[in-house]
Amino acid sequence: MRLVLLGPPGAGKGTQARRLAQRRGFAHLSTGEMLRAAVAAQTALGKKVQAVMASGELVSDATVIALIAQQVGEAHCRRGFVLDGFPRTRAQAQALEALLQERDLALHAVLELQVDEAALLARMRSRLKESGQAPRADDTEEALATRLKVYRRQTAPVSAFYQERGLLRSLDGMQPIDAVSRAMDDALDGIKTQGYAQ
Repeated sequence: MRLVLLGPPGAGKGTQARRLAQRRGFAHLSTGEMLRAAVAAQTALGKKVQAVMASGELVSDATVIALIAQQVGEAHCRRGFVLDGFPRTRAQAQALEALLQERDLALHAVLELQVDEAALLARMRSRLKESGQAPRADDTEEALATRLKVYRRQTAPVSAFYQERGLLRSLDGMQPIDAVSRAMDDALDGIKTQGYAQ
C-alpha cells in the first residue's frame, strides 16, 4: 500500500508515520529526515538546503522530487511506503502522481491529520521547555510559526488535490497518539475492503 500523510508541522506526522510503517511493514519516507541527514553530513545537498530549512521555508520541488524518486525505486519500498512531509505543494503532488504513473504505480490513500494551530504552538513551547536542549534550527517556535504560515499558503491546497481524486481521509490529529494510530488503521482497513490488499 502506498500512502501520503498530510498535516501541519508539529501535528505528529513523523510519530504516526513511523508507527504505521512498523505496524504494517511499510517503508517510512520522511523528506525532513532525509534532508536533515544531508545537512548533518554536510553533503553538497545539505549545504545547499541548510539556510532554507533553518528559515522555515520549503526546499525546492526539484530537490525533493529527486530524493523521492530515488527512494521509491529502492527494494525497501516494494511492500509499500508512507510519505511523511511530501508532497507539500500542489505542484509536488502532481509531480508525485506523474512519477508513480511512469512506474505503473498509484497512491492508495492520503491521510490528513487535522489539528488546532494555537494548540500546536503551545505544544512546541512546552516541548522546548521540557527538553532543556537547544532546538534544531528549524524547530524553534519562530520557525514553527513560519512553517505554519507556509503550510496554510502552499500545502493546504494539496488536500483539495487529493479530495478531487477520492483519496483523502481526514483524521482528528488532536487525539492521544494511540487514538490517532487506531483511527489511521481503521481508515486503511476500510480501504483494504475496496480491493487493496497491499
